[in-house]
Amino acid sequence: MERFSQAAERCADLIKKSDELLVVSHIDADGLTSAGIICTALQRLGKGYDTRFVKKLDAEALKQIAAIAGKRTVIFTDLGSGAIDQINELGLTAVIADHHQPKPSDYPYHLNPHLVGLNGATDISGSGVTFLLALKLGPNEDLSSLAIVGAVGDLQDMRTNALVGVNRQILTLGVSGGYLSFEKDIKLFGRQTRPVYKLLQYCSDPYMPGLSGCEEACVTFLENAGIPVKAESWRRWIDLSRDEKTRVISSLFQHCMACGMPSHKIQRLVGEVYTLCKEEPGTEMRDASEFSTLLNATARYEYAETGLAICTGDRGEAFHYARDLLEQHRRNLVNGLNYVSDHGVTRLNNVQYFDARSEIRETIVGIIAGMSSSLDCVSRGMPIVGLATSTEGIKVSARGNHDLIMRGLNLARAISEAAAAVGGAGGGHDIAAGATIPAGKEVEFMALLDQKIGEQIKSKL
Repeated sequence: MERFSQAAERCADLIKKSDELLVVSHIDADGLTSAGIICTALQRLGKGYDTRFVKKLDAEALKQIAAIAGKRTVIFTDLGSGAIDQINELGLTAVIADHHQPKPSDYPYHLNPHLVGLNGATDISGSGVTFLLALKLGPNEDLSSLAIVGAVGDLQDMRTNALVGVNRQILTLGVSGGYLSFEKDIKLFGRQTRPVYKLLQYCSDPYMPGLSGCEEACVTFLENAGIPVKAESWRRWIDLSRDEKTRVISSLFQHCMACGMPSHKIQRLVGEVYTLCKEEPGTEMRDASEFSTLLNATARYEYAETGLAICTGDRGEAFHYARDLLEQHRRNLVNGLNYVSDHGVTRLNNVQYFDARSEIRETIVGIIAGMSSSLDCVSRGMPIVGLATSTEGIKVSARGNHDLIMRGLNLARAISEAAAAVGGAGGGHDIAAGATIPAGKEVEFMALLDQKIGEQIKSKL
């Protein structure tokens, strides 16, 4: 970490010397929290800045950024590592705080965990990298909360059901400052805000036979477990006693085993959860998972500035508007999962995919791909790829799992090579990656991707 610390110092020095700055970040929860961290740090330094959010950092986006930036220093957060050559060619003065797999470079203002032997998919997220940079800019330990929200939003806790690596160090720092707490608890979405029966009804990862999607069955299940679902109002998970929570979890395990659910899916019901201690109980910002989903509901629908406002402290108008967006986001996710369930997937030798065309928004097709692993039509024995129509062509989002990584899967490398071969571009992590390819090249691309993934897994055996 010494090399990383030295690079962070160089980046911080450049920022401190710059009078005006432009912050450029990605449109997911990790990108928004990254922007929130650096923007708050800049505010505390008294620095002037503007912000811009992008879906991807391609040639056209970089050209627009260069025109906007002028002589200003650009801070790229949660992206930039794959575009260092282009950034140099455009003559931009830039700091890059990213965690995606980088291209080889000796660029001096570049923070990336892969450059120091860490894994950007599990050890630290983009917001975590940005947080470490913020620590070099001043006493910004309180921003550890946003770093954890970004890590959870990036699913960095999924492999082991807990945050590890540098994420763990950031968590420990946040806990010691009283900003964060963690515990082992149910992992179903909505612990802070949803009635308990809704927690079960809307659970899709894992899908629970006989409960998921059925309100009446969920209410009956809880009543049979001796859990009153309503007092003066519908009871949420946070309203239950410890004994009641234990009874629900035990009953869920028994139900899922009786339904023949695989043990690896049952185990995902319980894991480490993260609470933001300074946020109001019962709100989406109190729980890291709910906070990250609220943020996804803004930027993925072209309201990134609303998400950024929440990250920098707005709990008024921006927060209430984000809640409205969240309701639509949830409906879109349910509709997307129903689409995959109804239409199924196409299986090749080493990969499976669904082509949603314009039925699923391109900015959430990756989320749908990840969530679809809980569907009966999707196999955990191969990566899942989602395709959706975008204004630039076809958006590709791929998701793997830890077992596949152990067998040699590296989606970032496979997708980057396959996309380049058909005139597109892509990258990401070993377990999650994306690309944009020309329309009409889908079949050729999937065949190439299937071949490359087969070579990776075969070479590891």
